[in-house]
Amino acid sequence: LPGLAGERCRIMLQVREITKWFGDVKVLDRISFNLNRGDRAGLIGPNGCGKTTLLRALCGLLPLETGVIRWRGEPIERLAEDYRRELSYFGHYDGIKGDLTAPENLRVAARLAAVRPTPARLDAALTRMGLAELSALPCRFLSQGQKKRVALARLLLSDAPLWILDEPFSALDVEAVALLQELIETHVAGGGMAILTTHQPITLRAGALHWLELDPTGRPLPVTARDTAQ
Repeated sequence: LPGLAGERCRIMLQVREITKWFGDVKVLDRISFNLNRGDRAGLIGPNGCGKTTLLRALCGLLPLETGVIRWRGEPIERLAEDYRRELSYFGHYDGIKGDLTAPENLRVAARLAAVRPTPARLDAALTRMGLAELSALPCRFLSQGQKKRVALARLLLSDAPLWILDEPFSALDVEAVALLQELIETHVAGGGMAILTTHQPITLRAGALHWLELDPTGRPLPVTARDTAQ
């Protein structure tokens, strides 16, 4: 498949003919696509088609039977931690520790990502996500949506160019969905990249969100560009 932003730009993330099996079940079947700076890609398909498996493979968390994933032209296995420092992954599990406050959770996550945010940047992230007034509460007292906001605040503390987001809009209210869309738009407008899965309609005010659709067997269907999800 051609690069989502065209071959005129240097390809940052290149996925070529990757295949993944779990036992005797093929869950990804010859997936290929490119991501360049400023690209947004949405991954869609029925439950069980391999969307989360693909995102985990992009993070370097799964061995592949065939194919290669390259970052800046190098296989991600060779880059190892150098590659992982350039991505932010948001998965199904928020990783929030209930005994810690939102600022404490963010400091722990930042330390694990080798990031040292200033107190001002941390406060700004909490304020942006509508959590400033809840910052003294242990996260076990927060609602599911508020915990999701804490987890998403990690993106504001990351300088990683590649965001990999697995169902980031689930459990968010309308206001938080709009805020997350704005964060993604700002990220890609600054030269970042984002690939995400979602079952919800998404409206982007600038540009198109490119979709990679998988059929129930994990095989890619044609890439399209639309302003909103179907």
